[in-house]
Amino acid sequence: MMALLTDPQAWAALVTLSALEVVLGIDNVVFISILVTRLDPARRRQARQVGLLLALILRIALLFGLTRLAALSTPVVTVLGQSISWHDVVLIGGGLFLIGKATLEMHGEVEGQDEEPSSTGAAGAAFWLTIGQLILIDLVFSIDSIVTAIGMAQDIRIMILAVLIAIAIMYVASGSVSAFIVAHPTTKVLALAFLVLIGVALVADGFDFHVPRGYIYFAMAFAGAVEAINVLAQRRRAAKRNRNS
Repeated sequence: MMALLTDPQAWAALVTLSALEVVLGIDNVVFISILVTRLDPARRRQARQVGLLLALILRIALLFGLTRLAALSTPVVTVLGQSISWHDVVLIGGGLFLIGKATLEMHGEVEGQDEEPSSTGAAGAAFWLTIGQLILIDLVFSIDSIVTAIGMAQDIRIMILAVLIAIAIMYVASGSVSAFIVAHPTTKVLALAFLVLIGVALVADGFDFHVPRGYIYFAMAFAGAVEAINVLAQRRRAAKRNRNS
């Protein structure tokens, strides 16, 4: 263990892998932040905690099940000349789920559906439905994340530490992201649009057509910067109207 702590290459691998895990976790944070907006304020933090805890457990479990993960890459069926493995099935299913869920959420925003359940029983059902959806999408994002970790580091201790660091950063960021989405509904629609895009990329990956994630993340960053300028402009216009009134 001491040799690992004093190894510069180990530290470089840890920093690089942690940064990549955080970047890959952006999709997860956005999805969790959008899902919890449908819950009452008292349950939002609890749902975020459970969602990220599940993400941590799934990632560590997959790290210790490396042989099972390797088996996921074994082709199980061939469709139109394309070999499909269980890993591809998970990516395709998760991508379709993201596309469908984001589309339904956007429809709810357009139709103006109520975001918070009216009764205690309905609130409890909505909470567990949200947890179930988080489990499903955490599985998809965990496999994508762990495949990257395995390809970058050889020591499982470095992988686990990188996952712990990434989840801690995601937990700190998730509260702010969720609060921002609640306060600025237009950002929710923008985030949902990108979830559709990420879902399409996952489906494409499942069919062995790889979309460089850098393009998607650059588009997200650019659109986020434009939205931030728009939010700032709205605040200044509102402040000016208050001063003039």
